[in-house]
Amino acid sequence: MLRRSGTYALKALLELALDPPRWQSVKALALAQDLPAPMLEQLMLKLRRAALVDSRRGRQGGYRLRRRPADLPLAAILAAVDAPATSLMPPAAPKEDPQPSDRVTRVLHRRLLQALERELDQLTLEDLLFDLRSARAAFSESGGLLLG
Repeated sequence: MLRRSGTYALKALLELALDPPRWQSVKALALAQDLPAPMLEQLMLKLRRAALVDSRRGRQGGYRLRRRPADLPLAAILAAVDAPATSLMPPAAPKEDPQPSDRVTRVLHRRLLQALERELDQLTLEDLLFDLRSARAAFSESGGLLLG
């Protein structure tokens, strides 16, 4: 459902959100999330242009979140890397749909897309971070909970 660019961007930002003050290189992010570094570099540049991450050059450089995860809506992240929900739209309708049922299905598509856009505007990186921490706790060796 999400484009690869959107999925990769979310994974990289989740990795940054796990340790917000630390600068992380593209190489480290790619290794941690098993992502292709060349594509990730391009995505991180787009995220920087959209003011979602900061970047710093040098040995201690890399990327880090510009805002708190709770202040990063998923819709903004996906739009920054050219993977907005509108990319899921069906092809444009002909001037006249041959069947009334075709019109109905197009209206349904539009309504579903609007619902998805509303949800992506409300969900934040913090919501995904909570889910990630919960999943890691559920599958940890000790079976314990991660707090914090």
